[in-house]
Amino acid sequence: MPRFCATRLSILRVARRIGGKPHEGRLIAGALVIPCALGRAGVTHHKREGDSATPAGRWRILGFYLRKPTPLRAPWRLTRRDDVWCDDPGSFLYNRPLRAPARLSHEEMWRKDRLYDLVGVMDYNIVPRVRGRGSAIFFHIATEELGPTAGCVALRARDMARLAPRLGRKAIIFVD
Repeated sequence: MPRFCATRLSILRVARRIGGKPHEGRLIAGALVIPCALGRAGVTHHKREGDSATPAGRWRILGFYLRKPTPLRAPWRLTRRDDVWCDDPGSFLYNRPLRAPARLSHEEMWRKDRLYDLVGVMDYNIVPRVRGRGSAIFFHIATEELGPTAGCVALRARDMARLAPRLGRKAIIFVD
């Protein structure tokens, strides 16, 4: 297993694994190549809500939600049990954090499967927000077998725990 260097990482590149399934990707961080999970439908340049694809482009990590304090250079806050993320394209609150209870369709930020124990908010469809273009696009923990996401980029917990503290304050993910 390659060792992570102590320097700050500000550029992460993500691409589908050549010859792999649509959701199988590789994240390149400096000299490291780390397997990652992408959306079930692979990568798209025409993202729509519910298409299960990861949006191609250049996305800044705005900050992290953490279940427990972790040393990070990037902005972060602790996740509360009532934190949710609106994915209701009919609402003016679309693609924004909310507090439960919420009548709107939403993503739970405090998950029982612990995939959001450390989750970075990518700036996809944030400014401006366009209803129906996709919401809750995160950089989060993957299942151990790197199963597909609903459109996010995800790393195994051990890789995320080692990489996240080394990310610079203005880290950018390039998805090809």
